[in-house]
Amino acid sequence: MLDIQKTYQFNFPTTIRFGVGIVKELPAYLKQEAIDRPLLVTDATVAELPFFKSIVENLERHHINVEVFSEMHKNPIKSDVLKGGQAYNSSQRNAIIGIGGGVAIDVARAIALRIHHHRDLFDYDDLIGGDQYVTEAVPPFIAIPTTSGTGSEVGRSAIISEDETKKKRILFSPKLMANIVFADPALTMDLPPFITAATGMDALTHNMEAYLAKNYHPMCDGIALEGMKLIAHSIESATNAPDLKARAEMLLGSMMGSVAFQKGLGVVHSLAHPLSSLLDTHHGLANAVNLPYGMAFNYQGFEDRFDAMASALGLGRDAGSRVMDYLTELNQKLSLPTKLSDIGVEPEHIDELSVLAEADFAHPNNPKPVSQADFKELYLKAL
Repeated sequence: MLDIQKTYQFNFPTTIRFGVGIVKELPAYLKQEAIDRPLLVTDATVAELPFFKSIVENLERHHINVEVFSEMHKNPIKSDVLKGGQAYNSSQRNAIIGIGGGVAIDVARAIALRIHHHRDLFDYDDLIGGDQYVTEAVPPFIAIPTTSGTGSEVGRSAIISEDETKKKRILFSPKLMANIVFADPALTMDLPPFITAATGMDALTHNMEAYLAKNYHPMCDGIALEGMKLIAHSIESATNAPDLKARAEMLLGSMMGSVAFQKGLGVVHSLAHPLSSLLDTHHGLANAVNLPYGMAFNYQGFEDRFDAMASALGLGRDAGSRVMDYLTELNQKLSLPTKLSDIGVEPEHIDELSVLAEADFAHPNNPKPVSQADFKELYLKAL
């Protein structure tokens, strides 16, 4: 049972310091590790928030010299990473601290890769075997999440897009795991309802798609089911009437989703990624809208898995057929759209979206194959 008055340490395998106020441990940790010149990587919005300024002030009070890098796009691109690497080198930093949601932490992780690896950044793309080139050390990397969505803080990959085509690339290596994560639910309290809802649905999607992914990984399955349970219990409260308990459960559920999806993702993410690439749609929102439709595509033949998910979501036993309606109703309760037309998708976008979705890296792990024609049909149903 989660006690919001306590702090916890998990090792899975990254060391996770978890609890309200845990971020105050950061200066002592940096001193212990002889880190005195960190680059703080965050997005432009977080850089202006009071809690971020408080973190910077606390570090400076402990005589830690701070440089902030916040030049990044909503869907980060290669040039963001290259600029961050230049900022690290020109200001002679000795560690990287990613503070924010998945975008900031992905950029921070990619900068960490860049410092001692000087091939073209996308030579390290995992989908073309680029992990073989990750041979050098990386600077110390610390992650501090401020949203409950991607769970990138406990991951070992970064998704970065090409500048021109916006094609997503995956930079991956176990070396890119954070040395330590400071997961403080209090840092998520000021998130507005929309971001809380959209990132929360992203986390739910991670857990659900990981559980359905075709690879055999019973440990990830167990983590995914518990992640679904936590998110289903807390997402409405965290969005509409936030308190620290709900925010803490969401943060845990988010990290569990990231751990679980090392098993794989699926059709929903392949539907969502092109929306971000083509229309700059928020990733969590893209997942939220597509989630009921992607789950409906997967239901037949996997009824037993849906029954297990229904139980974790609080729908009762043998209730797998209710999962899709539950997801649509959940979006409505969170004031999120339920149709692609509500987020700017037009009929003329469908063909290009379908081509991009078929080329996406996520759906090969879907429990059933997905063709370009299937993607087109799903987009049209969601339109």
